[in-house]
Amino acid sequence: MTPFIKKSETKKNWYLINAENLVVGRLAAYISKILRGKNKPSFNTHIDNGDFIIVTNIEKIKFTGKKFNQKIYYKHTGHPGGIKSSTPATFTSKNKVSEILRLAVKRMLPGGPLAKKQLTKLKIYQGDKHPHESQKIEELNFKTMNKKNTISL
Repeated sequence: MTPFIKKSETKKNWYLINAENLVVGRLAAYISKILRGKNKPSFNTHIDNGDFIIVTNIEKIKFTGKKFNQKIYYKHTGHPGGIKSSTPATFTSKNKVSEILRLAVKRMLPGGPLAKKQLTKLKIYQGDKHPHESQKIEELNFKTMNKKNTISL
């Protein structure tokens, strides 16, 4: 039986992932697992036990196959006929590359207030620099976990 832990007993770690040449879906699945805290033995569904994640070089993230031009993200405004669609190519043309990964991770988390709180622990930056140097950051080498995690050019 998993022991129930209190919020004061949780320990939040900081992880850094370099997204250069990484596949979006595989990276989003791994990030959502860490944000929820499923990588810890003290995981409970009702407690925010997850860690912080910093993702750098987001502009160099890759899609497999033809998804960069053919994948469609839908959103509805709530008004009749208010369905809007966009592709990853339109996100990059509008310089909103971080929204591609944020949407992928958001849709892998369960819906509700706890998931929204967990999503705030995801920090996405373009380039190598980030303002979190004062934290004790552990670098995760996601490329070496599986050869399918990267796309080599």
